[in-house]
Amino acid sequence: MGRFSRRAVLLTGSGLLVGCSRQPEVGEVQLRLATGPAGAVYRRIGGALAEHITARVPGATVTTVPSGASTDNIRMLRAGAVHLGLTSLDALITSDGSAPGGLSAICRLYDSHLHLVVMAGSAIDEFRDLEGRRLSLGAHDSGTEFTSLRVLKLSPVQADSRNLSQAESAAALRDGTIDAMFSLTGVPTPAITELAQRHPIRLIPLDAQADGLFTVYPGPYAPAMIHAAAYAGVPATRTVAVPNVLLARDDLPDELVYAITDTVFTHTGAITTASRDDTEALPEAWQINVRTGISTASVPLHPGAAAWFRDRKR
Repeated sequence: MGRFSRRAVLLTGSGLLVGCSRQPEVGEVQLRLATGPAGAVYRRIGGALAEHITARVPGATVTTVPSGASTDNIRMLRAGAVHLGLTSLDALITSDGSAPGGLSAICRLYDSHLHLVVMAGSAIDEFRDLEGRRLSLGAHDSGTEFTSLRVLKLSPVQADSRNLSQAESAAALRDGTIDAMFSLTGVPTPAITELAQRHPIRLIPLDAQADGLFTVYPGPYAPAMIHAAAYAGVPATRTVAVPNVLLARDDLPDELVYAITDTVFTHTGAITTASRDDTEALPEAWQINVRTGISTASVPLHPGAAAWFRDRKR
C-alpha cells in the first residue's frame, strides 16, 4: 500500500491517491477491512462494520478480507494489504507492553472469552485432562491460537495440537476427530452455538488459567464468566476475557478515521443487526460504547479517533 500523507488515501487496487478535505465528505475512498475465518464473530462483526461504514461515511466503500484473525490481520495491516483490521489486544501488545509501530486503534469494540469446548460425553473434565488429547488451537495466526499457546505454555499439559478454524474445529469435535477445541471469541459465537443446538457440549472451566495469564501478562487479560444462557444446556463457566480493538494504519487521514469512529459509536444499534446476508443479531455489538471504547491500554488511539473522543467531552 505504501506510505501516504494524512490528506490522501490510497485506493486499493488502483494505486491512485485521492485528496481528503476537512468537509463532511471524506472523498471517494476504497478501504479493505481484515476480519476472520468462517464461523467466527470477527467475520460477522467485521461485515457489519464494513456495511455500516460504507452506508454512513459519504464516499467510503469498505470491503472485507477474510483471514486467520488477529495475528494475520496485524501482519496484513503492517504490510499494507489492508487499511483496517480487528485484533485481540493480547496479540497486539508486545512482551514489553508496547504496540507495533505504524498501527493505532480506532476503538475498543467488545471482549472475547476463551472457550474450551468438549462433547458432553467426553472424559475431559478439567484442564489437566487434555494431556495427550487431540486439541484444536484455532486457525493459524488467529487470536485463539495466540492465547491458547500462552495458556499451554503456562501449564504442564502436553496435548496433540492442530490448527483448525472455528467452523472446522466444531465439525471435527462433532465427528470425533479431535477431543477438544479452544475458541477465543465473542459470546455466543456461531460455530459453538450451532454445535450446541445439535449435540450436547460442555465448557471446561479456565479460572486457574485466567489467573496465570493475568499474573504473567498483566494488561490485556481479566477473569470472566461465560453466562449460562450463552449455549444450550451449558452452565455458567469461568474463563478469561480479552478485549478486541478496531485497528487502522497510522497513515489513514484523520478526517476519515474521525468519520469512521463517529459511525461506530453513533450507529451501534444498527451494527447489532448483522449484515444483509445474515439473519441473526450481533450481541457483541451491544458492548460497543464510548465509555469503554477509549480504553485501548498501551495501544495509542489514531489522531482522528482521539479527536472524536475529545469532541464528545465538550
